[in-house]
Amino acid sequence: MDRRGLITITFSPTQVYCQLCGGSCHCPSPPPLCPTGVPLILDGCRCCQVCARQMGESCNEKYMCDNQRGLQCDYSASYPGGPGECVNQEELGCEINGVAYQEGQVFQPSCDLRCRCEGGGVTCLRLCNEELRLPGPDCLHPQLVQLPGRCCREWLCETLENTVFLDALTGTSPSSNCVEQSTEWSSCSRTCGPGVSARMSNTNWACRLETQTRLCLVRPCQASPYRPGTSRCESSYMAPLPVHLEHQGCRSMLAYRLRYCSLCSDQRCCHPHRTSTILVTFRCQLGHLIQHPVMMIESCICHYHCPHSHLLGSGRPTLQA
Repeated sequence: MDRRGLITITFSPTQVYCQLCGGSCHCPSPPPLCPTGVPLILDGCRCCQVCARQMGESCNEKYMCDNQRGLQCDYSASYPGGPGECVNQEELGCEINGVAYQEGQVFQPSCDLRCRCEGGGVTCLRLCNEELRLPGPDCLHPQLVQLPGRCCREWLCETLENTVFLDALTGTSPSSNCVEQSTEWSSCSRTCGPGVSARMSNTNWACRLETQTRLCLVRPCQASPYRPGTSRCESSYMAPLPVHLEHQGCRSMLAYRLRYCSLCSDQRCCHPHRTSTILVTFRCQLGHLIQHPVMMIESCICHYHCPHSHLLGSGRPTLQA
């Protein structure tokens, strides 16, 4: 999430770094001649001298921005694995639900979520990971329950001491006679690049209305105006290869071949028409697993009523109210 969009789905910096810096050093001789005022710096591989990238130029883990001028590589508008753009560090603040956060600031939008504003985007870490870890075999009839006054749900095992307590929790749970109510998912927060979609729903243990979110990607920001291999604009197209999604430094255990909405050059705009939501399991660096809902596009529709048409194809879409 950022002041131009929301939650990121990106390739991990470690993976990109390894791709850019593999092999031995082969540096040009003499070193490159930089424009006046542009310094020579050691590249991100700590291998060769390169000209520091300036405001508005592309950048990555190897070709870095001129930090002497307060520039930093912004990946918030990039597609997975793509380059960023050098921007002033003061421009990298984040805004969520009308609240502005400074670069590097850590905050908690809810009791079970810790977020950090970094690189023009927001990455969040769930704090209730114990819910995903099943109890051991010595736990009889485990149940995941929401204890009064607690933020995270907890596993309780059936024992003589807590059987009555478990019966009280499960027998009087509001979800036992809850009528499920959910709004439609909102449009993706960004017309290109990774974003977030939200809805109100009471599909939870307490049967209380809450805001639920899912990750979404309508199209890459560098999408072609037409579907590759065709001369006319079709409403949607499939990615050529399955890809592993990455979120908050964690990698999806499965690869997915995503469908994108097209970007037409005849002043029509295309957006998702039918979507589904799947729960994607991500494996993190320390080996633990997290899950997050992700939007899957099934079909798209194109029309000429484009209230945000000025955003299409832009490398820096903004979140519209």
